[in-house]
Amino acid sequence: MNKLRIVVVGGGASGMLAAIVAARNGAHVSVVEQLPRVGKKLLATGNGRCNLTNIYMDIESFHGSKRAFAYAALAQFDQRAAMGFFEDLGIYCVEEDGGKVFPASGQASSVLDVLRYEMESLGVQEICDARAEVISHGKKGFNLKLKDKDAIRADKVILAAGGKANPGLGSNGSGYALAKTFGHRIVEPFPALVKLKLEAPYLKALSGAKITGEAAVESEGRILRRERGEILFTDYGVSGPPVIQLSRCTGEQLRNGKKVNIILDLFPHMALDALESLLERRTSLRQAKPFDFSFIGLINKRFINILLKEAGVAALSMPCGDISREQVKAAAHKLKRWVIPISGTQSWSEAQVTAGGIDVSDIDPKTMESRLQPGLYFSGEIMDIDGDCGGFNLQWAWSSGYAAGYNASKDTVLQY
Repeated sequence: MNKLRIVVVGGGASGMLAAIVAARNGAHVSVVEQLPRVGKKLLATGNGRCNLTNIYMDIESFHGSKRAFAYAALAQFDQRAAMGFFEDLGIYCVEEDGGKVFPASGQASSVLDVLRYEMESLGVQEICDARAEVISHGKKGFNLKLKDKDAIRADKVILAAGGKANPGLGSNGSGYALAKTFGHRIVEPFPALVKLKLEAPYLKALSGAKITGEAAVESEGRILRRERGEILFTDYGVSGPPVIQLSRCTGEQLRNGKKVNIILDLFPHMALDALESLLERRTSLRQAKPFDFSFIGLINKRFINILLKEAGVAALSMPCGDISREQVKAAAHKLKRWVIPISGTQSWSEAQVTAGGIDVSDIDPKTMESRLQPGLYFSGEIMDIDGDCGGFNLQWAWSSGYAAGYNASKDTVLQY
């Protein structure tokens, strides 16, 4: 067989996209996957619905030590190209709030099914239950030693082995060691898009309680990022969409030894003076009512006593008529700015994505080819690029997978 032989190490989202593009270009493609089947992690994306991409693609939604690296791949295969690619495979795309794009079926399995069907149609070989232990390069190309399998040869290799997030779904960081053998450096990985651990004595009492408001991350007196939405308290800290979005910058600060706080605003649509006036009106209406009881109907009652104690109000059941203006102001201030120290993030098993990874300084941003070893390409989460929630990480998988697959195999120009 005289076809160009390409081996893709990793059968995740970016690996499958790279394999399809390379096979469409006429290459003989094999995908090496350490799990019993490809695409397991894809099934968990978007809470099992697979958030394919986002209409509002922006470089500001991506992160890494050199996030501008992502420009070229995203330009080659953007969100519209991704939607066209999947619609051609049979996925009808629907847009939801925030520009999130999902398959109309609401099933991540639909996306995996059409990707696997396309790979099979193109003759892509799936080598599962196989882990690449060693990749070496010689005069006849690359040799890959697989655990408990026969070694295989390749003219080109695409390393799409993922990061360290959620190792039970196949990402255990094994790709870093393979990249290091060719001289590639690693930006220390840390969990991102993950729940936060807090340092507070009342967490067990609040476990399961929710608020809808604004959360911000503060470090050294500076607000790093704000997000709004539903925030869920747990016995270890907080979760919910806003918290997940804040976790990346939180983890980065913690990794650098900085102290970090989360600041909660239960009334983000109301100015502090307006909230003070509201509390004063509520206390003046029924002056015999206990002060803590006056908050019933205003906030979740599980938060009342905790917030008032945090505000420094000692006699919680004091009649409203005896409450001073300073105490009302203190309560209002706490409702607008509830500061809780962050002690850490949840572990890799809870993380949706990896921050950090292979230093992109040694990778060509247009082709995804190694600057250190010709014929070696990279795609997906293994590199030091990660995105926000909302379809950005899958778009990076598609874009980088396209760039790697096309440039590793380019004979003709593909049009989508």
